[in-house]
Amino acid sequence: MTKGKVLVFGGTGPAGICLLRELLFREHETIVFARSPSKIPEELTKNPLLEILKAELSDLTALSTAVSRSSVIISLLGPSILTGVEPQIYADFYRALFPLMRTHGVRRIFAMGTLSIPVEGDSFSLSRLMLVGFVRVVASGAYASVIKIGEVFAKEAGEDIDWTVYRIAGIPGGSDEASWRADREDGETFEGYIGGPGWSLSQKRGALARWLVDAVEDGKEKWIRKMPSVSRYAGSGSRRA
Repeated sequence: MTKGKVLVFGGTGPAGICLLRELLFREHETIVFARSPSKIPEELTKNPLLEILKAELSDLTALSTAVSRSSVIISLLGPSILTGVEPQIYADFYRALFPLMRTHGVRRIFAMGTLSIPVEGDSFSLSRLMLVGFVRVVASGAYASVIKIGEVFAKEAGEDIDWTVYRIAGIPGGSDEASWRADREDGETFEGYIGGPGWSLSQKRGALARWLVDAVEDGKEKWIRKMPSVSRYAGSGSRRA
């Protein structure tokens, strides 16, 4: 289990709020680096385990301060297919983050990717092919942005950073407390290569948050410097059943 604070990027979207709920539920001291902290529900902002650092991703001074006070990083940063995005923005952010991690001795980071990133070990999946093809056509900027995220980790993170890019597809579900509590019990988690036994195309946000905090606690060493697909294990029932 991590002994220091967890630094969260992308913590103000629905998946990020579910992650904050899971971290605080499991009593992890957490720093959320946010441009718009007002998006975080009041019941979370009042929790003494949560520290909010309001800053832009481009603010390297604030970023250095946040990294220096953390022991592991979880990032949910990524483009939306519904809005335009400069393809290089997130790759540039990670490119700036890596030296700060080295400076402050923070090795572990879990960063979000999508099924658009091809990985050796994946099997052919028609559903994946169709989904990625759709994204390439209707949201070429988002597609290019995700590809560049994969490339910057694979080519520039180096051997002194213990990174994992977890690749997701659909993450439905709400971010309110009731939805998070229900969704975190939604089946077991598949972690592995696309098309493998048990792989599926989606996972509830609450269940993804559960997996991410599990990853913080046990390290997921088998996935260091790898890019597993993370989804609901096909056919698994509710964990409360």
